[in-house]
Amino acid sequence: MTTIGIVGAGAAAAAATHVLDSAVPDADVTVLEKSGGLCGRAATRRNDDRDLVYDYGANYLKADDDRVVELVTETLDDEGMVDAVEPVYTFDESGEVSPGRDADDHKWSYRRGLTQIAKRLFGGTDATVHRRTRVETIRREDGNHEDGVNGGNGDERGDRSWTLVDTDGDSWGPFDVLLVNPPAPQTAELLADAEWESPVRERLRAAAADVPYRTVWTAVLHYPFALDRPYYGLVNADKEHPVGWISREECKAGHVPDGESLLVVQAGGEWSAERYDADPADNVAELAGHAAEIVGDDRLLDPDWTDHQGWRYAIPEGELDREPTPGEDPVDAAAREGLYVLGDWVAGEGRLHAALANGLDVGERVARGV
Repeated sequence: MTTIGIVGAGAAAAAATHVLDSAVPDADVTVLEKSGGLCGRAATRRNDDRDLVYDYGANYLKADDDRVVELVTETLDDEGMVDAVEPVYTFDESGEVSPGRDADDHKWSYRRGLTQIAKRLFGGTDATVHRRTRVETIRREDGNHEDGVNGGNGDERGDRSWTLVDTDGDSWGPFDVLLVNPPAPQTAELLADAEWESPVRERLRAAAADVPYRTVWTAVLHYPFALDRPYYGLVNADKEHPVGWISREECKAGHVPDGESLLVVQAGGEWSAERYDADPADNVAELAGHAAEIVGDDRLLDPDWTDHQGWRYAIPEGELDREPTPGEDPVDAAAREGLYVLGDWVAGEGRLHAALANGLDVGERVARGV
């Protein structure tokens, strides 16, 4: 039996687990997720009292990869999938709105929210997912263990294995293969403290640490009236406005009761970084003011219910340097030793479809190696 450990239950990890479940049917897969949810920044919350469902991180899934499209529309059950058919408009530094972006593109979610992607992917496998389990230490251990991976496909794993230690001091493993799915800065922190005596560790840590990230602070604003606008979302094209994105959750079937509005307002990177630790009520009020000005409706100044979330490491804004120092690509070198990093930051594009596509790639690569 092949044992596989996965740190993080994001979209890429879910896609990789889906591949491994069929490609390596005897694999024993254990997933450790620090939060109570699945799918990383493709996050969904519910307010049952108000009958609200809202995607407050990633807003939708684009159809930019044929394999991902096939995965969500054919391989998985597409029951409950919704498509926000209204277009995305743009606005500039002054808040002036203009039409004409992604008018005909799919903008998929589900009646129960984007987290359905990971829930369905993990749910269709035999993987065991442990939530609220934060990994503190990655440990590489030498020694013989039965039925493990024995260096097939030219790798350097031999009889060594991986163990994970969580913040409660509990150990998980040993694992023949380890997949690491957190954002690049958090992956770099894990690698910095890893008990892994290999020059690959520092090279991979340095490469992950160098990936720039945008911080995003999000306000969710509910109103007891309907907005009459021709767009689903508004994106700040010149990246000069304090707000980066506004979307209308009522454009997704099943998310908002008829006659009501729910805005997801995501601040730009500079504003979010500066005000990340500010009073949430002040942040919500300021973003509501910006939304009222951009959308052109003073009623938006006074939402009757709000929510908020800060994402310290929201969106990678640069590509992973696959060769930060002369020598072999650290991602490939680590994979040869049985550790695979995955996620949108490895793909070089901070979008949900990119994370899923990268997860499919990594799952196939692991399957070839075992």
